[in-house]
Amino acid sequence: MNLRPYFLAAATGAALIATSTIAVAEKDEYSAKSAEKLGKALAGRTAGTPVGCISNTRGSDMTVIDDYTILFKEGGTIYVQKPYGGCYGLGNGNYSLVTRIAGSNRLCSGQIGSLVDRVSGYSYGSCVFGEFVPYRKAG
Repeated sequence: MNLRPYFLAAATGAALIATSTIAVAEKDEYSAKSAEKLGKALAGRTAGTPVGCISNTRGSDMTVIDDYTILFKEGGTIYVQKPYGGCYGLGNGNYSLVTRIAGSNRLCSGQIGSLVDRVSGYSYGSCVFGEFVPYRKAG
């Protein structure tokens, strides 16, 4: 049995995974527009220790910076959410982020959010929440 095609496929797959991991790791850089929007939202605030969950009540506000950064505002605190690997398509404004919460009113790290097309209502994809970093005004 010739195993060469299998080794070639495995090597190609590993290379693709490594490439995608590098692309995700480098996405801490923002476009000028995203950096400006994020800077304005967090101006005068200091980052705190990341938390695993936040409350998801009607008093919470969500702002999409880009496919890699979502802000949740609760009271005077803004939580920065960077979904693992991003949330491709969320930043273009054509999709809504939908979460399903069972038995709790909290959004937590590891929870899956679905992207839903605003016009058709069809599911487009999903993303997995990372930890939430709180930003509070000094004082």
